[in-house]
Amino acid sequence: MEKKTWSMLENSPDVMNQMAAKLGLSPELQFYDIYSLDEPEQLAHIPRPALALLVIIPLTPAWDRSRKAEDANTEPYTGSGPDEPVICDAIPLDMTHRAEMLCNSEPFELAHKSVEQAGDSCADPTDGRSGGHFVGFVKSGGKLWELEGSRKGPLERGSLADDEDVLSPRALDMGIRRIIQLDKDGEVESLRFSCIALARKL
Repeated sequence: MEKKTWSMLENSPDVMNQMAAKLGLSPELQFYDIYSLDEPEQLAHIPRPALALLVIIPLTPAWDRSRKAEDANTEPYTGSGPDEPVICDAIPLDMTHRAEMLCNSEPFELAHKSVEQAGDSCADPTDGRSGGHFVGFVKSGGKLWELEGSRKGPLERGSLADDEDVLSPRALDMGIRRIIQLDKDGEVESLRFSCIALARKL
């Protein structure tokens, strides 16, 4: 069977809102641009609590080393079923079969293809040099979880209080800022990344 290739989508509210609607996300939710991680007033347009953070960021050498070191001592995730703290869909399936189901899902593929040209940028999915990685952060069960398809499973990053969401300072420190901090040693001159947040629709 020929291996499928998927065009990398633009990480923008316009693109992700279109795709989410086609996949059946509640119309009471939508994605919002994040203009700054360090200036609270730049987050004021996002209703709270923010439910998820979606980031696309280059796989830098420092982050790659960190991921490999962390995964070296981690067993592959084998959880399934309704009691799991973080699960995307296909609840009875394990991680591998969930991925296969999504890859082979015609409705998912059609929804993806329908928004491939919706953004202002494009990326060649066969170009390994682009290095863009989608990473998600969600709060579930009072914990911050990091989700990335090429890891061994969901990563628990720490506890959050009832009044903290994925955009709270501690969540950002445990999540996306932790990744950014890995490159503060000067290996990368300018780390370009994009963030959007999922929250209730105004």
